[in-house]
Amino acid sequence: MPNADQSPVTYASYLRLDALLDQQAPASDSHDEMLFILIHQASELWLKLCLHELRAARVSIASNQLRSAFKMLSRVAGVQKQLIHSWDVLGTMTPADYLSFRDLLGTSSGFQSQQYRLIEFLLGNKSVAHVERFRDHADAYRNLQQALVEPSIYDEALRALQRHGLDIPSSYISRDFSQPYEPSREVEIAWSKVYRNTERYWELYELAEKLVDLEDRFQLWRYAHLRTVERIIGRKTGTGGTPGVPYLAKVIEQRFFPELFSVRTAL
Repeated sequence: MPNADQSPVTYASYLRLDALLDQQAPASDSHDEMLFILIHQASELWLKLCLHELRAARVSIASNQLRSAFKMLSRVAGVQKQLIHSWDVLGTMTPADYLSFRDLLGTSSGFQSQQYRLIEFLLGNKSVAHVERFRDHADAYRNLQQALVEPSIYDEALRALQRHGLDIPSSYISRDFSQPYEPSREVEIAWSKVYRNTERYWELYELAEKLVDLEDRFQLWRYAHLRTVERIIGRKTGTGGTPGVPYLAKVIEQRFFPELFSVRTAL
């Protein structure tokens, strides 16, 4: 039976709203600083859900539970829509609005988001340099070191291809996962067989398309980020010392699942 002394669960208590809504602490009198804080805090919450789903999807793929992975990957794609639209809201802030509190940000930058880096590592964009940037933050450094050496979702997808009898080079099945992924002609050929024989490899075909959706949304998020930054600060250097727009433009060129795009030309 419930403890008579225990307070009833309410909407506010279950969601811990008192604590959650007490986390916004503008450092200036600028009206738009609240928008800036909330957009970034909400984004980190959505990223937390993305990590939760992507990690579970990786486990499902590794254990041949592909249909379970599809649901999780679709959910991440839905979250990505929310993240993309958040830039539209932030874009209502003008350069003058941002300049009214920008100096108070110091060297803080989204470039320092641990969760964003963990998601990139999960998707296969590994970088020892990005880990080292967190050396002074013990928990984040440990988390990123662990993620660096773990297989990405794409690594597990390639293992799934091999389990289904497709020819994936052994060097791609057992490799140093801390190193960036390098495209492979053999892997492209394997995906080509999936796309040419969709009835035989239906689940692998659906997995491929879920991954393409994931990358497409991620690239749209990156592009929306670039356009919002350019709209608000132009070509200024970012607060974290990054080149700003030129850096973001270069990042957009990165691919997580290269053969899933090159195979379209091959077909």
